[in-house]
Order: sequence, then structure tokens, then C-alpha cells
Amino acid sequence: MKLPGFKLWSSVAFRMAFNYSALLVLSMLVLLAVFYTQTVNVLKSQIDRHIASNSQRLLNDFIENGEGSVAQQIKDILRDGVYSDTEIYLLVNPYGEKVIGNIPSIPHKAKNKEGMVETRVMRSGREAIGRMYIQQLPDGSKLVVGSDINHQLEIERLFDRASLIAGLIGLFMSIGGALLFRRELRQRLSGIQQIVTHIEAGDLSQRIPLQQQEDEFSRLSRDINSMLDQQQRLMDGVRHISNTIAHNLRTPMTRILLRLRKSEREGAQARDEALQFALQEMEELSVMFNKLLNLAEVESGTRRQSFSAISLNNVVADVLELYEPVAEEKSVRLTSVFDAEPVTNGDRELLASAIANLVDNALKYAGENAAVEVRTTQDAHGAAIIVRDNGAGIPATELSRIGTHFYRLDRSRPGYGLGLASVMAIARLHGGNLEFSDAHPGLIVRMTLAPNPV
Repeated sequence: MKLPGFKLWSSVAFRMAFNYSALLVLSMLVLLAVFYTQTVNVLKSQIDRHIASNSQRLLNDFIENGEGSVAQQIKDILRDGVYSDTEIYLLVNPYGEKVIGNIPSIPHKAKNKEGMVETRVMRSGREAIGRMYIQQLPDGSKLVVGSDINHQLEIERLFDRASLIAGLIGLFMSIGGALLFRRELRQRLSGIQQIVTHIEAGDLSQRIPLQQQEDEFSRLSRDINSMLDQQQRLMDGVRHISNTIAHNLRTPMTRILLRLRKSEREGAQARDEALQFALQEMEELSVMFNKLLNLAEVESGTRRQSFSAISLNNVVADVLELYEPVAEEKSVRLTSVFDAEPVTNGDRELLASAIANLVDNALKYAGENAAVEVRTTQDAHGAAIIVRDNGAGIPATELSRIGTHFYRLDRSRPGYGLGLASVMAIARLHGGNLEFSDAHPGLIVRMTLAPNPV
């Protein structure tokens, strides 16, 4: 059985918030320690300077005027009321007898020492911690000048207690903040987890509700919804392709089967004709499957490995040069308008295939004596290829279906309905899209390309 603390620590949100808060508390304690050290050092330096100054002054007086003058100086200092609650003075003769002072004798631990010492002393009938400078005078006497540092030590103790309390408060606030952060994170993630559960159960129509507040979770939710939209499009496409392939296979296979069975009842010539018919049907099926395989390769994204910087003007110019004889044969005026130098990162072969498909469709459906214009543009969002014709166009109700696998507006014409689906897949592979709009008259097809597709 796991303890509640272990359960909390297993939460990434709790650990992240707690570690951040603990780091903040530790930084605060380090700053307090630096402030504490500097403050204590300043106080000690002030006391030491005061003690050293008075000791030197009394030493000079002893050298000039003798012991009597020093004794009188100490007597006057102890009576003037300045620093009377902290000052320590003592003068003992060479025999160790007290001459004057406000402590009975040199503390036992400091009797054989000289210089600055810090020890307990009896001062004015009470025990105190004294910081004292002990020096031997020229005649063997000893002079003690010091200060009662109980007040300073009390300040240090108060600072220690305050630091400890601040550290404990910071620790509890860290735990509380981590718990609040974990709760907020779980609330934001619970919606995503519920949607994922529904999707795992097979409901691909579920989407994460977007918050009005623009933050990391809102952007993550948008990205996940976009991924789910793409996933649903792919699944719908797979279902549609599966159904269409089954239908497209069933029809020619049925025709082949019926023709072969019929040829069994007829002569050798009928069997030869049936065999030729079967070969022709199988070749058409092979072409269709090759197109499907190429389309699947594009949609899988494996062709991104061969991406490089491509000049769209050069690609479009090569394609138009190829289709100029076809345009002349159909009496179609084929023109081009090039932007300065649109560049994208992509696969030249795929882009040429997509542009050729768009131009071929425009020439095929615009009709004789029509006009087809191919334009290249580029802006901050990327490059685009626009193919416009002034032919009959496409009904507005059919525009949304253009680019669907196996969709053909005019089923009387030969084809498999995979051309524009391939163009759309190539555009998405290059981080763009394929858009259709009415040209009044005619059709405008805009293929957008991102400058650096992901």
C-alpha cells in the first residue's frame, strides 16, 4: 500500500511545483544568510574598532602619564554614562591585583592571553559575554578594554529564529503551492484525458473544448484538435478509399468474369477477344493501383527526406513549356505571371507533377478558345501557385468535394479521380493546402506552400 506522500510525489506537476518552490525558498535562505553574515560582521567590526581605539588611547596615556592617569581616565569613562550598559574596563597591576574597573578580574580562560578574546565575565553583578582586548603595559600591568555583546548575540538569536520561521513558512507554502498547482493542472488535463478516453473507445468526432484564456494549454488543445481533425480525415479517407477500391475492383472483375464465361460457350476467336479484354482491364487496374501507391507515398510524408530549396518560377516555366503544344492544339491561350522569385523547400519532382496536373485539368475542362493563366506569388506566409481559367467552372455545391479520392465531376471522361487528390496530398506534404473558388466565369485553383514545411 502506497502512502499519500508517495502518491503526491509520483505526480509530475507536484514535483515540478515543489522543486521550483524549494529552489525559491533555498535562494531566499541563502540571501538571508548573506545578509545575516554581513550584518554580524559589520557589528563586530564596529565594536572591535571602538575597543581598539580606546585601548590605544589608554596605552598612549599610560606611556606619557603613568598608571595613575590611566586609572583616572577609566574612572571618568565609567562615570560619564556613555555606553555604560555595555563597556568593560579593567586595569590590574603587575601582581595581578585590580586597580580599577567594572569587572572583578580577568576571566580565567583569558588570563594568559593577549589580544582580542570573547568569553564570559561577571559585570555589575551579572554574567555577560564580553568581547575584550587584553594588552600588557610596559610595567607588566594588564589593561582590559571590551564591550558586553549580549545585545548583539540576542539580535543574532532573533535573526536565527526569524530565518527558521521564514524557512518553515516557505516550506509549507511550497507544499501548498505545489498542491494548488497540481490541482489546477489536473483540472486542465482532465478534459484532455476524457476526450482521449472517448477517442480510444473509437469516437473520433470528440474534440477538446477550447478555453477563452490564451495559454500553453489552449495552444496544446488546438494542436491536438488539429491532429484529431487530420486523423479523422485520414480515417474517412481510408474508409472512402477502401469502399471505392472495392467498387472499382468489383466492376472490372465482374466484366472480365462475364466476358470469359461467355467466351467459353463460343469459339476460339471469342476466347482471344475475351483474353485481350481481360488484359486491357488488368492494365487499367494496374495503372490505378500505381497511382494509389504513389498517392500513399506522398500522404505518408516519406518524401520530405529529399526536400531542398526550389525556385517555383523555374518549375512552372518547365511545366508550361511542356504544355504549350497542347494549348495550341486546343486553341487555348496559356499565359504566366511570375512573382519576383518565390522559393519553397520541397521536392521538385512532386511539385512539377502537381503543377502539371493543375494545368492539364485547366486545359482539359476550360474548352477551346479559352484562356488559362498560371501565376506565382510569395508573401510572409509562404509561396503559392494560382491556376485560373475562364471555362465553364464547377458548381458551387461541388467545390467542397473536389480533391476527394476517386471523385470525378464528369464521369463520362476517362480517369480515376485521383489527380486532384494527389495534388492536395502534395500541397499538404509541403505544409500548404489546395483551395478552389469560382472565377465568374471559370475556376481558380490556389496551391499554397509553406516556406519551411514541418
